[in-house]
Amino acid sequence: MQFVIATHNKGKLVEFERLLGPMGIEAVTMDISEPEEDGATFAENAFIKAQAACRETGLPAVADDSGLCVDYLDGAPGIYSARFAEPGKRRLTVLEKLEGVPKGQRGAHFVSAVCCVFPNGDRIDAEGKCFGEIATESRGENGFGYDSIFLQGEVTFGEISNEEKDKRSHRGHAFADFEKKLRAYLAGNPQR
Repeated sequence: MQFVIATHNKGKLVEFERLLGPMGIEAVTMDISEPEEDGATFAENAFIKAQAACRETGLPAVADDSGLCVDYLDGAPGIYSARFAEPGKRRLTVLEKLEGVPKGQRGAHFVSAVCCVFPNGDRIDAEGKCFGEIATESRGENGFGYDSIFLQGEVTFGEISNEEKDKRSHRGHAFADFEKKLRAYLAGNPQR
């Protein structure tokens, strides 16, 4: 079964392939347009992207909208995580805004909203969160985005393996929820 992945983010694409493969889903990408993400929530933006990709390709489409929410910054960058600062400076911008903030006030969480839209209009929504704090410096080369500044325990997401990240991360939790819902949907719709 082929699902088009509604993303141009190479890091997300690698994670989608790794998470969808065990479900028997071939994650494919196409040169699709990027719709305006004008939703007020992660879930709304995931739906906008999945619906647009499904309409454009005629295939079931999966999209994720995710981001980092920092307590000290009143939840920012939130849904604006990809546009929080210019590319290459997003992590540094978060670290600068938290400079001098003590350990107990650096709480943060990641959110991932996953949406799958089918050509018949059916949809599946799932969400995952993971909690941690913001490190005082960027550490680790694995992952992408804010991974190297997001601490759980003594390690950042940039310092752990992909397999460990899938167990702990917001996207891993969202896809676990999505997998359950997708399996139930496909069992009830065997023609898919």
